[in-house]
Amino acid sequence: MAAPPARADADPSPTSPPTARDPPGRQAEKSETACEDRSNAESLDRLLPPVGTGHSPRKRTTSQCKSEPPLLRTSKRTIYTAGRPPWYNEHGTQSKEAFAIGLGGGSASGKTTVARMIIEALDVPWVVLLSMDSFYKVLTEQQQEQAAHNNFNFDHPDAFDFDLIISTLKKLKQGKSVKKTLYGANVIIFEGIMAFADKTLLELLDMKIFVDTDSDIRLVRRLRRDISERGRDIEGVIKQYNKFVKPSFDQYIQPTMRLADIVVPRGSGNTVAIDLIVQHVHSQLEERKLRWDMAALASAHQCHPLPRTLSVLKSTPQVRGMHTIIRDKETSRDEFIFYSKRLMRLLIEHALSFLPFQDCVVRTPQGQDYAGKCYAGKQITGVSILRAGETMEPALRAVCKDVRIGTILIQTNQLTGEPELHYLRLPKDISDDHVILMDCTVSTGAAAMMAVRVLLDHDVPEDKIFLLSLLMAEMGVHSVAYAFPRVRIITTAVDKRVNDLFRIIPGIGNFGDRYFGTDAVPDGSDEEEVAYTG
Repeated sequence: MAAPPARADADPSPTSPPTARDPPGRQAEKSETACEDRSNAESLDRLLPPVGTGHSPRKRTTSQCKSEPPLLRTSKRTIYTAGRPPWYNEHGTQSKEAFAIGLGGGSASGKTTVARMIIEALDVPWVVLLSMDSFYKVLTEQQQEQAAHNNFNFDHPDAFDFDLIISTLKKLKQGKSVKKTLYGANVIIFEGIMAFADKTLLELLDMKIFVDTDSDIRLVRRLRRDISERGRDIEGVIKQYNKFVKPSFDQYIQPTMRLADIVVPRGSGNTVAIDLIVQHVHSQLEERKLRWDMAALASAHQCHPLPRTLSVLKSTPQVRGMHTIIRDKETSRDEFIFYSKRLMRLLIEHALSFLPFQDCVVRTPQGQDYAGKCYAGKQITGVSILRAGETMEPALRAVCKDVRIGTILIQTNQLTGEPELHYLRLPKDISDDHVILMDCTVSTGAAAMMAVRVLLDHDVPEDKIFLLSLLMAEMGVHSVAYAFPRVRIITTAVDKRVNDLFRIIPGIGNFGDRYFGTDAVPDGSDEEEVAYTG
């Protein structure tokens, strides 16, 4: 999960030095979301912590402020308890936008506290808290000087970059990434004093809440906050309040109360109102929820010819011999790993032949020109799906110099049969890269489809995505090709069918369990499973 940015085009780190975008008097307010920033930055900068023993089951993550990953651990297996379900249909396109909640109200009315209470009570993953304080316009030198002397009005609509707010909220609702720091919202909570001040912004909000707190209480909160946390004197705080804060509230903020769907008197103290809000949001999420029918997905493309975007490594006696070894259930783990790695190397070498190349001329040590070929792209990025996909990374690094690596952790929920996105880490600015998606087996194609959708949400062109797998079922090939007809699919073998449990037949078994030596889950699919406990 990603953390709210300092600004959509700014460094999201909470330890960044103050800039013109962080004017005096506003830097301390940024600390209110530091918990979200720290915990989510950590989740992006590391994979899951090492397996330990004696751990009690961890509680499910319910808001961005909690840093613990939603998982349980046994001695040999990680069990994920919460993840982002599909946000797209069988065509690979988003069918339902994220649910956007607007929280308006005066300064120090308790909007952020109410937002956090809603997040906690919702108890759903993938909630994004977006603060309007992150969208102040860049101050000129003159404005910075005014702000230093409490003479700049931060409570005026002109102080905010509404164009950037609108474009950011639009992208988030559409499931797109926002400058790498925000991605993957099922629910968006946008809070700010001017949350309802723009007509276009209002149209993006599915639910509008106004936090109505007595003006005397708001003044006392500002005095306490500005004096104790910002080191300002009482005279300067009162001067700014009387000159800017109160007039702006009366002129711009209070009139927007009539636009709200719900008014919450007393702010965070009104737990009855917050409970009603949470119930409504839950009902809206249930209406928007997608139901994946894996059986329908399996039968949708029966008897169709394999797509032209599929390329299967030539089945030479060597390739077939290695398949014989890794498919044999009696093969030892050491031999399974050895011959799997050999196949991975051949697969990746084969895949690289589909990258764009251009003519080039080099000078040999003998002083002669040689007309050759060179890679015509900008960068190659390898992205592994599931833990098994990571086993292909060394082979990719061995043949691609300076390749960048990312991870998309997707697990299949055993109760619903749906894939769920649990973890995401991608290199910056991958929209121009050729991306090689790596997964050792693809049966239904559900995890692969989710991974491709994630890349598309990060602006990677569909025709620059290559899906690599040691073994695929025809069903998985058709599912991916139907949803994403320009994605290149490359494998060493395609098996005809899957059984009722969505195992590839004849198949290879659970690749991750055989490679890592973990215990197999009885009657599970070839893809990695998750036991859902939420």
